[in-house]
Amino acid sequence: MDLTFKTENGKFNYRVGAIIIKDNKVLMAKNKCSPYYYSVGGRVKFGETCQEAVIREVREELGIDLEIDRVCFFDQNFFVEETTKENFHEISLFFLMKESDKLNNIVCKSKTENGIDEEFYWIDIDDYANIKAYPRFFSKYLKNLPTDLKIISNKK
Repeated sequence: MDLTFKTENGKFNYRVGAIIIKDNKVLMAKNKCSPYYYSVGGRVKFGETCQEAVIREVREELGIDLEIDRVCFFDQNFFVEETTKENFHEISLFFLMKESDKLNNIVCKSKTENGIDEEFYWIDIDDYANIKAYPRFFSKYLKNLPTDLKIISNKK
């Protein structure tokens, strides 16, 4: 069971994201129904640690096992989703994954919760600020990722 639930005010999500970097590019997901790119990752399941969740999500989405290097961000995000117009309160942990030759063999195996196929793209870190991608704070930090946990709050 995913740790997400609806309230009378909107939806709560507990999510993990994988920061996968290779050759000054970050791996991002996109689907045909969303006008933006988003991080590899997904919801944490009940009884699962955030570390287990990010490793599972990478395996499910890319068909490979990657190891965690370190946790970089704790993101408290309050937003209205662009396509569904749903109000969200989301807590996300973003993990830098270790570099691996396995990244040469990724296979897109992922679908959204609505069954829509996802695709994965290597986005040049220098261009991140110029594209529509979430999380937005990546544009500020991807070139120089924190060595200690950085807390991000996005409350509109």
